[in-house]
Amino acid sequence: MYRRLFFLLIIFHSLSIFGQTLIRMNSQHSFQKDVPKGNYSGLTWLGGERYAIVSDKAPQSGFFIFRIQIDSINGDIINIRTEGFRSSGVKNHDEEDIAFFPKDSTVFISRESDNKIMEYSLVGQLTGRELLIPPVFNDATKQYGFEALTYNKMTHRFWSTSESTLKGDGKQADSKNSVRNKLRIQSFNDSLQPMEQYIYLMDTPKSHASASVFAMGVPAIVALDNAKLLILEREFAVKPGKIGSYVINKIYAVDPSTEEPIHMDLPLPSTPPYMKKHLIVEWKTSLSLFRQDLANYEGMCLGPKLVDGNQVIILCADSQDQYKGILQDWFKTIVISPK
Repeated sequence: MYRRLFFLLIIFHSLSIFGQTLIRMNSQHSFQKDVPKGNYSGLTWLGGERYAIVSDKAPQSGFFIFRIQIDSINGDIINIRTEGFRSSGVKNHDEEDIAFFPKDSTVFISRESDNKIMEYSLVGQLTGRELLIPPVFNDATKQYGFEALTYNKMTHRFWSTSESTLKGDGKQADSKNSVRNKLRIQSFNDSLQPMEQYIYLMDTPKSHASASVFAMGVPAIVALDNAKLLILEREFAVKPGKIGSYVINKIYAVDPSTEEPIHMDLPLPSTPPYMKKHLIVEWKTSLSLFRQDLANYEGMCLGPKLVDGNQVIILCADSQDQYKGILQDWFKTIVISPK
């Protein structure tokens, strides 16, 4: 009895530290009649039912405007329709995520090909401003540069990271080496200057030597009103012949206010102060003869609060233009407690 009580106290203490708990995970949906096939890699809430969404393979740099209708009781997605694309008139730079900056009514977009985070007006034009990236991120590989991006108006912080380990920080995870990615989680203030930086340790990938394509990284972060962060870990393995391919998604909560920052331009210490993380939810999608719900979730953003005060988180998957008619542009929500 005392041992059981001890473990319950440990669980309660953990929840009291991290605050966020999963209330509900809703099913994924696709809306092929109203949502054009795409490579949707990130989204941000503009208010009401309006969201800005980026595609990493759109012909031009810019973003879509979607209307996403959310059930105010259970947080599920009722319908999605598009209001078109806002183009900057220049070429796409492998644009992976997007964050609304309400102070200036603009959005910032993380661009993996040139490793920049640029500001755009709400009609899609570049403003000429960008986040000042610490030089350590110049070490990011082209395939695993800046992807995740978020902003919270309550904390006045942007947050971003490279998708995988920087060259100078160690090896990157693959399907064979069982390496855990080490990511520098970087914040920026309202003046677009770099602020606190923390070190985050991903989970160990599964070993699948037969995978023809493998991706392991953090594609999205959500900054919550209480200053905590939600970190989306994604493991994507494509098998020869495609059958048996899978995606594993995990969402963790971290609390930067309780963590030790690291120096943003020095090598990692021999014993890095990794952020403590608390698993909120995990799910797997796959491709088999009997199951074809494979969904490469890359985008995640804060949505509205429900009538009961719980918080909606919205996710979107990159279908690679609905690859060979097999993949779909999936969207889903989870609901978490507000504190």
